[in-house]
Amino acid sequence: MQILTWNTQWCCGMDGMVSVERIVRHALEMGEAAGGLDVLCLQEIAVNYPALQGSPGDQLAELRALLPGWAVFMGASVDEFTAQGRQRFGNVIATRMPVLQLQHHLLPMPADADMRCMQRMCSVVTVSDAALGLVRIMTTHLEYFSGIQRMAQAQALRALQMQACALADVPPRPASDGSPYQTKPHTRHAVLCGDFNFEPHEAEYAQLSAPWDGTSDGAKPGRWLNSWSVLHPDKQQPPTFRLLDRTWGPAPGACDFLWVSDSLQSHVRDWRVDSSTQASDHQPVLLGLG
Repeated sequence: MQILTWNTQWCCGMDGMVSVERIVRHALEMGEAAGGLDVLCLQEIAVNYPALQGSPGDQLAELRALLPGWAVFMGASVDEFTAQGRQRFGNVIATRMPVLQLQHHLLPMPADADMRCMQRMCSVVTVSDAALGLVRIMTTHLEYFSGIQRMAQAQALRALQMQACALADVPPRPASDGSPYQTKPHTRHAVLCGDFNFEPHEAEYAQLSAPWDGTSDGAKPGRWLNSWSVLHPDKQQPPTFRLLDRTWGPAPGACDFLWVSDSLQSHVRDWRVDSSTQASDHQPVLLGLG
């Protein structure tokens, strides 16, 4: 399974040109070089934001047109009706794999007085892989400006995985009655990717990666693992932000991650970053699982 994550900055490149087609083409080419892309996770996708640089239109519709045969899902963390009409902004998961379930989780947004911020969320698509079985693909984009909110969001993402693992270890009563209570696809296998807006030396990274103990009801211990560190435990992850544009800081840094559940640790095969593309202000990262 090949999974690519990319903060696209509403598909606005360093040249100021907005092009959904350029993002999709580059992602597919990067995936093809690794054997074929199966899942594409994009952050900062816009629908009807003419005030943004390049005046992005309906980027969700463009993605669906550019990815025929793929299932394309948007988790709009911002979904509002203004003088411009309906405006949406958020994350997309696109996949050519069989899909069993779609979930959207709003992340915490504690009050932080006079702080520039927006609502954040995590979208989850459960897919079926011939080799790995059920895998939850999760993508998110955490708050940039508010450290209070970013920490709360990191804690929530850890809690989401703890809950999912507990449901897989100690599943609810099965049902096949065709009602909303019918049995759901629970699995410990998960990949959490996106732009986390924190770096490996920061407290939010430590919070998200902290292991958890088993519980009295039979749920097992677990933790999130940075897939880069699974393959390269003694090396610093290559930077994914501020390589070419220092608007947001004086030096390059790594804030785009592909986390894997501990159940997938032995399946991590490959990790690649394209450090040269200028199709966004972030770099795309590709994870191979086998």
